[in-house]
Amino acid sequence: MIGGGAVVGSIFLYDYTTYSEDPSMEDIPVSELALTPKRGGPKNLPIAEVLVDDEDSEAMQAQRDKPKLVILGTGWGSVALLKTLNPGDYHVTVVSPVNYFLFTPMLPSATVGTLSLKSLVEPVRRIVHRLRGHFLKAEAEDVDFSSKLVEVSQVDASGKRQHFYLPYDKLVIAVGSTSNSHGVKGLENCHMLKTIDDARKIKNKVTDNMELACLPTTSDEERKRLLSFVICGGGPTGVEFAAELYDLLNEDLRKNFPKILRNEISVHVIQSRSHILNTYDEALSKYAESRFAHDSVEVLTNSRVKEVRPDKILFTQQEDGKTVTKEIPMGFCLWSTGVSQTTFAQKLAKKLEAQNNKHALETDTHLRLIGAPLGDVYAIGDCATVQNNIADHMVTFLRTIAWEKGKDPQKVHLTFSEWRGVAERVKKRFPQAANHLRRLDRLFQEYDRDHSGTLDFDELHELLMQIDSKLTSLPATAQRANQQGEYLGRKFNHIAKALPGMRANEVDYGDLDEAVYKAFSYKHLGSLAYIGNAAIFDFNGLNFGGGFDGLDEEGVFR
Repeated sequence: MIGGGAVVGSIFLYDYTTYSEDPSMEDIPVSELALTPKRGGPKNLPIAEVLVDDEDSEAMQAQRDKPKLVILGTGWGSVALLKTLNPGDYHVTVVSPVNYFLFTPMLPSATVGTLSLKSLVEPVRRIVHRLRGHFLKAEAEDVDFSSKLVEVSQVDASGKRQHFYLPYDKLVIAVGSTSNSHGVKGLENCHMLKTIDDARKIKNKVTDNMELACLPTTSDEERKRLLSFVICGGGPTGVEFAAELYDLLNEDLRKNFPKILRNEISVHVIQSRSHILNTYDEALSKYAESRFAHDSVEVLTNSRVKEVRPDKILFTQQEDGKTVTKEIPMGFCLWSTGVSQTTFAQKLAKKLEAQNNKHALETDTHLRLIGAPLGDVYAIGDCATVQNNIADHMVTFLRTIAWEKGKDPQKVHLTFSEWRGVAERVKKRFPQAANHLRRLDRLFQEYDRDHSGTLDFDELHELLMQIDSKLTSLPATAQRANQQGEYLGRKFNHIAKALPGMRANEVDYGDLDEAVYKAFSYKHLGSLAYIGNAAIFDFNGLNFGGGFDGLDEEGVFR
């Protein structure tokens, strides 16, 4: 009794010490500009130069005049940036239509209830609070690069969409991507898997189909249709969802539903390429297919969806060199066939002549948006891709050597020592090329076509073009976005330290990135995919796949 009383007393004592009340309802100072912002910009919209919480505390007031850093999006890249920045260096404002960070790799598990939806989200305001920053639940519409203004909109309480401008000194675009339709008709009959709301809708749809299949008024044909689940796309998201769905239908629901439903349930994966998980090693792709075959999950490779109707899917498949149209009755369809640009990213790409990629915004190796004013705008995550054009920068690499020799860069002949100097500059500017520049002596001998002991302009151009061809686009994954966000956070911290000296000397800091920090280098940490009581792992040539039912003759892993 004494011990129990001590525990209860300590609980009340802890509650007393942590409970606090607002001592007074004193007036909160708010700037007049925050309540009635002035208008301006190309569209004469209100300009939010001051926000309503800029004077909430002395700490907020102290950073009111700091460089304005605006971040669009609350995904992996944005959150990693926010967690890396030093508090007080910038006046940070985050803009996003959702006020939470979503742990996307586990989203397929949330669709079937393996994980709670609440366990996958973290409030963004809690993250922004560390930086004494601001959050606006709104949507970015456009950017005026010359005036450094972001056009933002949101629907107000009366249902009217309001537009205003948000000024910036530095802008980070991390708006993610959208599902790629590939021009297929009837996608309104499909479910996507990008947000928490998508996971909730999928979970409800699967359960509703099971309940409808139990009704005595449901015919055998209709029951089979309701219990036919189709996944369009054999990438990691589609494969993991198929595995989670199979586990739900065969391990959880069958305990509480009539046994006849188990005989009618079917799961189909439609993949346009020859294997599912084509970004993994081929052995792992085949292993995943064998697991699905064992679990009676039908994998339809070399198949392309033609149309999605409310009750069936039409797709084409190659048979004996001929294209044959087939159909599958469908009660549920998940569309997971890759990503494409958002409307906002497409609008920005059209405004910048230097943007030539139709799938993502192009950045240089310092993650600066190509075509935008240097050092003002950055792009990270799924909405962006790092441009690898080493050969196009060859004249820049040769300029110093040419100046020393008093020659035209295109007429310089490089000795081996000079070639090593050029290679070091290439690796510094393009870190992803470092793996292809390990044996400089072999490359020198291979591309010295005339055996002159030097590399002329054409020979060096051919060498760099060959390296260009070997560099692939960075994967659109959470770990890439996370690394880019952390990289920008560290670089912005260095820039903040250098800014006072630059301002004192009236030096433009547009090209400060290269002066204070190195180029971005992506380090692949491996890929993991769940395939139903088993998993496959791929890390730089080390491949593992295994489960618990003894499918592998060699044991658990192979």
